[in-house]
Amino acid sequence: MTAKKAPARAAAPAPAKSAGPAKSAAKAPGRRGSAAKTPATARRAKATPAKKAPAAPAAPAFAAPADEPELVQLLTAEGVRVPHPEYDRWVEDITADELRGFYRDMVLTRRFDAEATSLQRQGELGLWPSLLGQEAAQIGSGRALRPDDYVFPTYREHGVAWCRGVDPTLLLGMFRGVNNGGWDPTSNNFHLYTIVIGSQALHATGYAMGIGLDGADSAVVAYFGDGASSQGDVAEAFTFSAVYNAPTLFFCQNNQWAISEPTERQTRVPLYQRARGYGFPGVRVDGNDVLAVLAVTRAALAHIRSGQGPMLVEAFTYRMGAHTTSDDPTRYRADDERQAWEAKDPIERLRAHLLAEGLADEAFFASLEEESEAMGRSVREAIRAMPDPDRLAIFENAYADGSSLVDEERAQFEEYQASFADVSAGEGE
Repeated sequence: MTAKKAPARAAAPAPAKSAGPAKSAAKAPGRRGSAAKTPATARRAKATPAKKAPAAPAAPAFAAPADEPELVQLLTAEGVRVPHPEYDRWVEDITADELRGFYRDMVLTRRFDAEATSLQRQGELGLWPSLLGQEAAQIGSGRALRPDDYVFPTYREHGVAWCRGVDPTLLLGMFRGVNNGGWDPTSNNFHLYTIVIGSQALHATGYAMGIGLDGADSAVVAYFGDGASSQGDVAEAFTFSAVYNAPTLFFCQNNQWAISEPTERQTRVPLYQRARGYGFPGVRVDGNDVLAVLAVTRAALAHIRSGQGPMLVEAFTYRMGAHTTSDDPTRYRADDERQAWEAKDPIERLRAHLLAEGLADEAFFASLEEESEAMGRSVREAIRAMPDPDRLAIFENAYADGSSLVDEERAQFEEYQASFADVSAGEGE
């Protein structure tokens, strides 16, 4: 039967187009992929058009802050006060002293941040995440909080820590590796820095659920960045806060870059609009406008305290420095982009407003410059005077009732540390 079928297939008329491949096959016998097409194969190839690779979805166009009608702004980039129908009332009581205080907060926070960056370059810190450019987002929101509110930060909220009364040198201790966090979270209602991206949103939600059950009117604030908004932990926190009507303020500092990934590659809509899918409101504020951030945060906290559940605030700002001192932003970011945002500098914006309105004079700015220099000196002296940590402290408080495994690990580590002393003693003989 096989012999009969073979001649029949050979006798079948082949399309003229098959002659080309047949000749190629004859010229290169045994070559993979060079065999001539059979009539059936040729018909299938002709009937089935070649598949095209799916086109990549077009990235959504994000409007610049000046062109974004949904952006809440009270001070323009030039420091001019502009009215807002909804948020003016939240800053009507702000005095000239308070405005000067906000300016002082931002200047000293930036100086501390610059000093920490310099100290890392000198080998005094293992790492440092700069907040350069985000001072207004942090000071404006931090000054809107009450003492009984609780904050869950990331690792960049140096300005919020300043507002909560945390000693700046304690922040440095963690990055120097001489403490296990640096401060008592219950003393300032400011939790320890969170290195794991996005996990603090769940911690804040759980804490807020507890506050809700206690019947308190305090609020809980979870700070995170645009990159963290892509984490599953943040999505879960949104879900639980919405379902349990938890008093959680999700404060997203959208600084445009999740390390080297721009925001438009992380979301198809502005970040604040994500709140709609979870059933609670969101708002976008000019994160370089300290007055607008203060107003929006105050309004959001009032909404939360009234029992209406969580809210999302997106502070539209810019990270003018590197992600951390181990990052090189020049490899993925254009210089003209940074220059455009430098023109919207939050400190210069408030300075221009203070001068234009006659709320501060050159004597004020000169005095603040002296205070800034003194702060830099005190930070340098404090960090270099920090004692070495107790190397065995990490084994304490791991278990309430102790653990044989921890005891074994402690003994092994003690023996390992002692070996260095033996070597140094031997070398000195």
